[in-house]
Amino acid sequence: MTITFEDIQRAASSIAGKVPHTPFVRAATLSDMTGANVMLKLETLQTTNAFKVRGALNKLLSLTPEERKRGVIALSAGNHAQAVAYHATQLGITATIVMPETTPWTKVERTRHFGATVELAGETLAEARDHLNHLIEERGLVLVHPYNDPLVIAGQGTVALEMLAEVADLDTLIIPIGGGGLISGMAVAARKIKPDIQIIGVELERYPSMHAALYDTGAQSGGSTLAEGIAVRDVGEIAIDVCRTHVNDIVLVSEAAVENAIATLLSQEKLLAEGAGAAGVAAVLQDPARWKGSNVGLVICGGNLDQRMLASLIVRELGRDKRVISLRFRIEDRPGILGLISSALGEQKANILEVHHQRNLLDVPAKGAVLEITIETRGPNHADEIIAFMREQPYIANVSRFGASE
Repeated sequence: MTITFEDIQRAASSIAGKVPHTPFVRAATLSDMTGANVMLKLETLQTTNAFKVRGALNKLLSLTPEERKRGVIALSAGNHAQAVAYHATQLGITATIVMPETTPWTKVERTRHFGATVELAGETLAEARDHLNHLIEERGLVLVHPYNDPLVIAGQGTVALEMLAEVADLDTLIIPIGGGGLISGMAVAARKIKPDIQIIGVELERYPSMHAALYDTGAQSGGSTLAEGIAVRDVGEIAIDVCRTHVNDIVLVSEAAVENAIATLLSQEKLLAEGAGAAGVAAVLQDPARWKGSNVGLVICGGNLDQRMLASLIVRELGRDKRVISLRFRIEDRPGILGLISSALGEQKANILEVHHQRNLLDVPAKGAVLEITIETRGPNHADEIIAFMREQPYIANVSRFGASE
């Protein structure tokens, strides 16, 4: 199966007016940080907050009346599920989504909210796939594959049409790779419009599936990740062929780089991206010298980040910036010490967030105690000044920072 530029043009005509044309904006701070002219395609502003609606709708619009009557089915624990659910409902097509039993409940409920019937099966995607195949055979449902389908790939390729129509002098596209549908469609479109454009894929170090397929590295995929949207062990066969022909390079990014990218987008550009959505930014920030002087187009492909994870990432970033730090004091266990420490911290304009007092630790003298205090500061210099000041106080035996490296 092949994907042509004409397929992508037809997809653009089919989905026009039904899928938002998302903004393509310059990221001023990222541009300053890297020396590149960085443009961001905000697919986070799609109805389901991810690019997947493009391919899903293009596939659904291709169904015959008989296929629509049978209904559709998809296997997904994330953005594809929501895309199929939303557009199937809009078109009056019954949709069933199979998800692993371990899928976060917020994703299950959101998919149901968009109108699909959700069936939970198995602990892993592989086990859920067995149930999917059973339902297809039993009910005659039409499969909407998340990436290994020409119509889905053509729909995803419309992202590149929009980007290059707005900024014709782009010389580099940086595109996250999960199963390979997005980069395949975009690569075919971009290479036709601008043959000399650099097309760079981004994968996780823990899930280098396309990289391994193209370069025959034998690398294995697995492990937990912030970017579960691109944590794919087996990329699509169509995508492998397209990437072998059209993609210039694949960059592997670390978990730390993805976390930094999410935090940077949030704090500097005021944009919320999930891990997969921030992968392109991770690649740029991980090696800024490589992109200096380039006109770079990045796809922020999804923004469905769990609220609990978002809260954790924000707190971790505050810790890295020393705007929130935790201090451990070894003190004598006598009246008034806690008051003295609180007053000293207040004198240094530190805001106390949390206090934990421990007396019964075996590595603490019988007449001693450990006091753990989390404080808010104005930044790294202020934090260092507070620590230095507290170490000078005669009523404190020792001060150390914990929960982060110095």
